[in-house]
Amino acid sequence: METVLTISEISRRSGVASSALRFYEERGLIASERAGSGHRRFQRSVLRRIAFIVFAQRIGLTLEEIGEELAKLPVDRTPTRRDWSRLSGKWLKRIDERIAEMQRLREGLTNCIGCGCLSFDHCRFANPEDSIGRKGPGPRYWM
Repeated sequence: METVLTISEISRRSGVASSALRFYEERGLIASERAGSGHRRFQRSVLRRIAFIVFAQRIGLTLEEIGEELAKLPVDRTPTRRDWSRLSGKWLKRIDERIAEMQRLREGLTNCIGCGCLSFDHCRFANPEDSIGRKGPGPRYWM
């Protein structure tokens, strides 16, 4: 039988606040059992699911998307490395897109961000007569 842990033990071990763990449970991303006292008890394997949730959030998945991915895992056994690999392998394109976006953001810190403001000397060349502004509001080069 797998070891059960309290919510505070899971929080300490995962680095995720107890309030977030309760929220994840409400959303169906993780599950607990109730002890006779009514306190939550989690299987140790929930730590893997929490790590997955944290990682998936960091690469930009919504909680809904995370739930859809977690639903693909087996319920009758602890997920294997192959199970996790199958899920995360599809994220390479998304990670590459985030890297490219971050590189554009980094360049925007020192270069024109395409805002249409014409306040930089450079904008007279990159955005003559505010041509970018006619394409819509905001930093158009990034959209």
